[in-house]
Amino acid sequence: MTSGTTTPERGIRLGLHANLAQFTLLVAVNALVGGMLGQERTVLPLLARDVFRLSAYTAALTYIVAFGATKAITNFFAGTLCDRYGRKPVLVAGWLVALPVPVLLIWGPSWGWIVFANVLLGINQGLTWSTTVIMKIDLVGPARRGLAMGFNEASGYVALAATAMATGAIASHWGLRPAPFLLGAAYAALALGLSTLAVLETREHARAEAALHPAPSNPDHHGELTTRQIAWLTSVRDKALSAASQAGLVNNLNDALAWGIFPLLFAAHGLSVARIGVLAALYPAVWGFGQLFTGWWSDRIGRKHLITAGMLVQAVAIALVATGTTFPVWAGAQILLGVGTALVYPTLLAAIGDVAHPAWRARAVGVYRLWRDGGFAVGALLAGALADAYGPTTAIWAVAALTAASGFAVALGMYETHPRA
Repeated sequence: MTSGTTTPERGIRLGLHANLAQFTLLVAVNALVGGMLGQERTVLPLLARDVFRLSAYTAALTYIVAFGATKAITNFFAGTLCDRYGRKPVLVAGWLVALPVPVLLIWGPSWGWIVFANVLLGINQGLTWSTTVIMKIDLVGPARRGLAMGFNEASGYVALAATAMATGAIASHWGLRPAPFLLGAAYAALALGLSTLAVLETREHARAEAALHPAPSNPDHHGELTTRQIAWLTSVRDKALSAASQAGLVNNLNDALAWGIFPLLFAAHGLSVARIGVLAALYPAVWGFGQLFTGWWSDRIGRKHLITAGMLVQAVAIALVATGTTFPVWAGAQILLGVGTALVYPTLLAAIGDVAHPAWRARAVGVYRLWRDGGFAVGALLAGALADAYGPTTAIWAVAALTAASGFAVALGMYETHPRA
């Protein structure tokens, strides 16, 4: 299915080349999804400290808890909604929810308004990012699934990095509000227009692939499953799906640490807003660009070993942040963290796509992303509590240890999901 396979379902063709125009458009839309998140990465932790005078780490990280919890729950329902109503309506709804977010970040008079903006941002990210993932999987078919996820995640996180750096530079010249968040307003308007006018429905591609799909040898993976059964299978029963779910949770747990604690640690050591912006951008930039290679690589050598290696590399990088006190050391740690995350992120999604039957794949992606993005809330609560009780360095060491343990759990418990491997 590399160059495109025509299926009996209304002449629909699967494959990257056959669907290149729509695939490219969805890459662009997902870049705007990442940009909406990037507008906060540098500025919001500093806004909590300098504008709203939040001294406790736990209080300052409430916006990440709100974002992560909301996004996780929305991810779960996004898959079900995509199966029931189609992909495009869910995508458009996600962008409608995004429109008030920059307005609230600019003019919110109290911290509660900022937290509410992140509830809306979590809904936006859960609906739009989940849907672009599902739509790309629909279009490319099984042969290039890892490559497709690499492009999807790369576009989002490169845009996140570019926006984090841009907002840091903007804030250093024009202040923390309102100028940095005007980028988010432009992103939301552009994405809503593209999603409404140019994006096409892809649900029929999934149905066409299901018609060609061989009968599963494992009865647990049969196409006729309830949402409850899919949730149990993805979370607990299937060793590959459950291993991917826990690894995804821990991955975003350490991303919450990078988002919420790292900028405050860097500021405490005297770094300027602009240099904090560079560090905040460096990690997702390496992560984003790296996925262009790692997604393709997982199609060649399989998923399991890349996931294991990536989690262990992340653990080393986080430990390096804990030991460092200077910009060059932290820059090296951010690069290493980006490499580790690039190995993990698209590969986990590809593994879910490998195992899940096309008839319930969207819901399996939703369950996986429920666990993965729940890691934001867990990470913010854990890191904030440990930082308040024992200091930020202890919180960073604890997350490094958890990340290493997750890598070993994948090595011991996950089976290889890719047929070529």
